[in-house]
Amino acid sequence: MRLGIDLGGTKTEIIALDEGGTEIYRKRVDTDSRSYEAIVSGIAGLVLEAESALGQAGTVGVGIPGTLSAKTGRVKNANTIALNGHPLDRDLGLALRREVRCMNDANCLALSEAVDGAGAGHRVVFAAILGTGCGAGIAIDGRPWTGANRVAGEWGHNPLPWMTPEEYPGPACWCGKSSCIEKWISGTGFADDYARATGAAGPARLKAEQIVALARDGDAAARGALERYAGRLARSLAHAINLLDPDVIVLGGGMSNVDELYEWIPPQLPRYVFGGEAETPVVRNRHGDSSGVRGAAWLWPKA
Repeated sequence: MRLGIDLGGTKTEIIALDEGGTEIYRKRVDTDSRSYEAIVSGIAGLVLEAESALGQAGTVGVGIPGTLSAKTGRVKNANTIALNGHPLDRDLGLALRREVRCMNDANCLALSEAVDGAGAGHRVVFAAILGTGCGAGIAIDGRPWTGANRVAGEWGHNPLPWMTPEEYPGPACWCGKSSCIEKWISGTGFADDYARATGAAGPARLKAEQIVALARDGDAAARGALERYAGRLARSLAHAINLLDPDVIVLGGGMSNVDELYEWIPPQLPRYVFGGEAETPVVRNRHGDSSGVRGAAWLWPKA
């Protein structure tokens, strides 16, 4: 049995998969992020509760909103700040008396979709999360690829490529730089762009799904924002193709549910991919919100 945990800023979810990958247990609770100790205790408690309910022990994998430093073995780059600087896998291992594997949640998405999702059957999978933020993960031959510095796939913190004069200098990013891809093609970035274009800020600010609905109803400003978004996403994905040339690109996160993207983006890719040829399929994830937690479970591959 494999147990996967998706540690989010507000929710923590656990799933159990049998040897064939069928879900046999699931539970979601609020994340107690008051302290690092509370997070460790909460995850350990979920694991022990699941094992008690199922009457068997399992391997444990955890998807985190950050990564384990290759240099120190401690969490870095986590927006759940309490995690940073701590050896989460080691501390959970001590609490559960077994080895625990931790990995960035975007890599867990890529792994899940590569094993039995929209990327199954493809050797190189690039999976992008287009949610509140923006990140990506890479899976090669059904295993996550993290890189020497454990930042493989962090394309959301490269600058938006081929910027237009209207896009300069770009919005400031929380990472300390400006015009990061995340600030343009996350769901938040999409809503920000619409707010800048219309002046609908503050209480009048709309959410991404509201803007998409307006665009479909014929609202010109919303339609323009959605077309700009698709163009920026196409440029950003072309950047990834030029670097990695994956067999398939899988989209996850809230913006992956926008049907228009799968029609509008592929024809734009050849404009930006070196050589003018781009047949790379861009597809929606198969497992939805469950992909990250399933990928955490698959950190322990089949024997």
